[in-house]
Amino acid sequence: MRKPPKPIASLIYLHPNLISITRQYSNRAYRIAVSVLFFLQGLCFASWASRIPSIKKTLDLSDAGLGGILFMLPLGSMLALPLSGWLVTRFGSRKIAVYAVSFYALTLFSIGLAPGIATLAAALGFFGFAGNMGGIAINTQAINVETKYGRKIMASFHGLWSLAGFTAAGIGTLMIGRDIAPMTHFAIVSLLILAGIGISANYLAPDAQRHKASRWRIPRPDRPLILLGLIAFCCMSCEGAMFDWSGIYFQKIIGAEKDWIGIGYTAFMSAMTAMRFVADKITGRIGIRKLIRYSGLLIATGLGIAIAFPTLLWGTTGFFLVGIGVSSVVPLVYSEAGRSKSLSPGIALAAISGIGFLGFLIGPPLIGIVSGLFSLRISFLIISIMGIAIAILSRKISA
Repeated sequence: MRKPPKPIASLIYLHPNLISITRQYSNRAYRIAVSVLFFLQGLCFASWASRIPSIKKTLDLSDAGLGGILFMLPLGSMLALPLSGWLVTRFGSRKIAVYAVSFYALTLFSIGLAPGIATLAAALGFFGFAGNMGGIAINTQAINVETKYGRKIMASFHGLWSLAGFTAAGIGTLMIGRDIAPMTHFAIVSLLILAGIGISANYLAPDAQRHKASRWRIPRPDRPLILLGLIAFCCMSCEGAMFDWSGIYFQKIIGAEKDWIGIGYTAFMSAMTAMRFVADKITGRIGIRKLIRYSGLLIATGLGIAIAFPTLLWGTTGFFLVGIGVSSVVPLVYSEAGRSKSLSPGIALAAISGIGFLGFLIGPPLIGIVSGLFSLRISFLIISIMGIAIAILSRKISA
């Protein structure tokens, strides 16, 4: 076995010719490396989410104005979808994962530098583009490792993503409490992410299947993939709402004090993190269909509690239940998509992500628009219906 390079030298490994070299490591090494990428990806996104209230206040944005700005993030994600699956299939998930997550970190820093609405919108567009590109690549990596293990471990990877979100929420709360500017906050996180990529890039798993895919085309999912995509759509609508609006909900509706604004988001992330580390075992016992059904019902119940009883205790409890409900849906959907018989893993993931990310595209801006017309509580009520839809759609899953 060839001795891996030192961490600093491993940054040189980002050169295309070096990334294309395949080295054989143990399955455990592959799993750890992919886990690191999931953690870094989650840290990057949640760092942005934790400072949304700060950026909203700095730029003096209304709820509707923030909803319009947030539209750029999922728009960038959608623009990346037709390209992501093709690039992963054509050049391999290892190479694309390294480049995309690196670019993701740099765009996070650019958000902190944005001096106005127009530059923030542009930065969020690139942020969404890089995030989706990296998401497709690292989930394809996860499917490769899951195949090597011969059992379901996808939820545990997403658990690391959630753990990073929980970590970022804590860091964000600390930064807000000490009045540290988002620019400084994001610069620190970006450097940590780039360092982590440099260390883990050498240990990523080789792609299980290589497809030439020389011709670019828009992925066309079959019926099973469309069903999975619709479930992902509903879940991502709820998830996006929690990421982008939980802090504002606690600020405006709950009336939480400054130091407690992030408690709802923290409760959501901690519940989602804990559940994802046990979801694979639960799936083995009760099956995918039942777990997704129960997840949808928990989402609807949790949001219902937070809407009906807008207090710090009940709001936190409701968001905690939503975290449990959201936790398992997307990992299970992605794992099933990776087994598609009609499309390669990268293309299949891009296909259902195309449907699912419409939830991110519609959910957060919808909350801002409805909040401007009626109230933030009515907006969350609409999102809670997505949980019921998940429970209904789960009955049609053949697994």
